[in-house]
Amino acid sequence: MSHFAFTLIVISAVMHALWNLLVKRSRHKTVFIFWMFLASGGLFSLIIPLLPETFHRPDLPTLLLVSLGALCFVLYHLFNGRAYQGGDLSVVYPLSQTSMVYVPIWGMVLLGERLSFVGICGILLVIFGTYAMQLQRLSLGELLRPFRNLKSPSVRNALTAGFIYSIGSIAEKSGVKNYSPLYFTYLLVLIMLFLMSFNMLRVKYRPLIVAELREHWGLILCSGPIMMASFLTFRYGLNLSPVSYAVPVRQVSIVVGVMIGILFLKESFGRIRLVSALFIMAGAVLIRLG
Repeated sequence: MSHFAFTLIVISAVMHALWNLLVKRSRHKTVFIFWMFLASGGLFSLIIPLLPETFHRPDLPTLLLVSLGALCFVLYHLFNGRAYQGGDLSVVYPLSQTSMVYVPIWGMVLLGERLSFVGICGILLVIFGTYAMQLQRLSLGELLRPFRNLKSPSVRNALTAGFIYSIGSIAEKSGVKNYSPLYFTYLLVLIMLFLMSFNMLRVKYRPLIVAELREHWGLILCSGPIMMASFLTFRYGLNLSPVSYAVPVRQVSIVVGVMIGILFLKESFGRIRLVSALFIMAGAVLIRLG
């Protein structure tokens, strides 16, 4: 992975952690995410005419890929939300990150990517660090806890979310190879916003739309440029590096999220989280070297 691609994806990880912080501070998460995409899409629409890059109408394969990516990421949020409704964070979160297991496989099988031994070791370190981040104590029983009850709807929804995300990542990588990452991202945001708008038409969300805007309009305005920066830097980095490396490196956002929790939210920082963060950082360094 080149230094420039690595830098872009790390910047994306920082922006990703920041917009997740904004979501955490909101009241109605699903409605707030809708407003974030609306703010990001609106800002995108205002800036694009000022940019030098010329818009080219996407061909049918590109349009199908951006639509598939948008659908996968909307479904990812849907299944992840369902998993959190009935499951603990320490169980749901590691399982929803299983996309990192699938992505290198899809990258090698479908895209013909070849990974170095050092790069593979880095991916494994990131996967282990991400999984261990939510462990409550060091024991074999705790390590296997998320997989104990595969009959649980929360467990199944979390695993489904991770699998769907991996498909979306492959669709993105295929799309930005032959089309502008800028306009691919723009179309992706618009299609996701379109799909989310249908969800907002449900009776339980209608009275919350205006209420969330009134309460957190400042956070919503901040979210637009942050989300846009997160999306763009990742897709430009994805265009310059194997998806098998890009997705694990973006997990640096977890480390950034931990630091934000310590410095701004006054969350505790146990030894397990410290060691897990070091595993993720070490894995990212190996991927960069690999």
